[in-house]
Amino acid sequence: MASYKDILRYYRGYWPIATLSIAAASLFEILDLLVPYAIGQILNVLSRQPLDGPVQRIVVSIGELFNIPVGQSLALWVLLGAIFAVSVLRAPIQPWIGSWFHWAIPLRARRDYAERVLSKILTFPLAFYDENNPGRIAGRVSRGLENHTWTYPEVAGQFVPKLARVLGIFGVILLIEWRIAIAFLLSFIVILGFSLRNLQSLIRREEIIDRYIENTESRTSEIITNIKTVKAFATEASELERQRQRFKREQDVILHRIHRGYVNLATWQRTVVQTSVFCVLAMTLIAAVQGRISIGHFITTLTVSSMAYAEIEPLSMVAEFVARRYAAMVRFHELIQEPSDIYNVDLSIIGETPPYQFTGKVDFRNISFGYDTDKPVLKDVSFLVEPYQTVALVGRSGSGKSTLVKLLFRYFDPTAGQILMDDQDIRSLDMTQYRKRLAIVHQEVDVFNGTLLDNLTYGNSQASFEQVQDACRIARVDEFIPSLANGYSTVVGERGVRLSGGQRQRLGIARALLVEPDVLVFDEATSSLDYESEREIQMAMRSLFGTRSLLVIAHRLSTVRDADKIVVLDQGMVAEVGRHEELLQNRGLYWQLNQLHEAGEILD
Repeated sequence: MASYKDILRYYRGYWPIATLSIAAASLFEILDLLVPYAIGQILNVLSRQPLDGPVQRIVVSIGELFNIPVGQSLALWVLLGAIFAVSVLRAPIQPWIGSWFHWAIPLRARRDYAERVLSKILTFPLAFYDENNPGRIAGRVSRGLENHTWTYPEVAGQFVPKLARVLGIFGVILLIEWRIAIAFLLSFIVILGFSLRNLQSLIRREEIIDRYIENTESRTSEIITNIKTVKAFATEASELERQRQRFKREQDVILHRIHRGYVNLATWQRTVVQTSVFCVLAMTLIAAVQGRISIGHFITTLTVSSMAYAEIEPLSMVAEFVARRYAAMVRFHELIQEPSDIYNVDLSIIGETPPYQFTGKVDFRNISFGYDTDKPVLKDVSFLVEPYQTVALVGRSGSGKSTLVKLLFRYFDPTAGQILMDDQDIRSLDMTQYRKRLAIVHQEVDVFNGTLLDNLTYGNSQASFEQVQDACRIARVDEFIPSLANGYSTVVGERGVRLSGGQRQRLGIARALLVEPDVLVFDEATSSLDYESEREIQMAMRSLFGTRSLLVIAHRLSTVRDADKIVVLDQGMVAEVGRHEELLQNRGLYWQLNQLHEAGEILD
């Protein structure tokens, strides 16, 4: 679980400069107190009352240094010079020591953590993405970074320096009249203590509503992602009504439970502050009447105490802002603390030539696996893919075909058995470099919102244009490029919305070919296509036979008839292995699937 300590560690790399800048800002706040103090001393001079001892000694020292008679004029000029120094001379300095670093630090930290959280996201196991959709993840990241960035300037530039000013005011009043100083300090302790206690309760409510808002944003993201389905089923009104109810619940909680709590706190604070100001006025007036303090001290005490109580509201506002943002910042750090993929993806390898080079021999030996240990998906599965051989995996839904591919890519490790690549256990290989020798074409090809060329070279940014053209020719991408507005420079839209399903599949094949894999996997690459598109993809696939090891998963048996070997899976076990004709002669499960397939073709 993340806590406020993680929020503080967010700026750990900038602690030295942060400490110096906060200390400088606090010093400037304390120096501001010299102005009301000097004005009080000026009043003493004008009313023929004595200066404070330290001030008198400074005036005498300056008179002796410059051989100037010590008197009323010299005292006034010294005090006026002090006011000039702390107000006019410091004006061009303070923004660079204060404002510059109060924003430079969070902006640099934002850059650091944006990179860090993206690195973390790239190392999450696939199971994390099954439970958290993109909208939920992106929302948590953006809110966390934004709230950290906006909170630091307020805390470092306002809250801490203002507290330093209040402590400085206490010191000034303590030098003038200790009784008033004690009363002043006690009032601040009561106000701040009560406020912090109430803020803790409000923070807990903020944490609950932040999770609720995250779920609402997640649903909005799903609606946008699945907008075609929403429109196809005409559920726009019901989706709007569901979200409207969630928005109303958010508003009710925020307005009536959280915001009302802040308003109640502000009401209490303002009442206590005004009472405290009146009490200090009364105590100061009594001290002046009794002769314990001078007229100048009377004015100084009233002025600085009013300055201190005036800081209660901005301090409370900053504390409120921090409280409102605390939950989002903590949730951000909880995301960073999520466990990474146990296989330790190496993010330092960029654009390097993979050192591995395989023949494409893949040996599945006695593989058993289950996502739930009590429910095995694969049971003692064994088969061999020879170099440059095309092996097809067929079977009913849920028989374990796609799970075998996930094990091959090491998204998971088998609970029993091993997978050998060129007689090496893939668990002994560097996972990043190993995966660079594999490629896969999914049923739904992921397409980025960029140009066609960007998507084609995604796996190999160093590919030459001639290599791209060769891959497009093999995958039959070149057949539809002339129809695109800007050819290879055409922006295909988010998720490739400007391409048809068949075009995306062919793009996926060309992209896979450009990484020059030793093993190429087709995972249901034609199952969602129309007949014409399926024929195009099948022709592209057949052109690859014998060029590298191919592992083909297909529901439609027409896709796998020409495979060198067909492995038939049933309930997680190997039921049959052979070529198309052999398996039909055996009249086993494959023959049954083929009969169903042919019946389906007739019905079509």
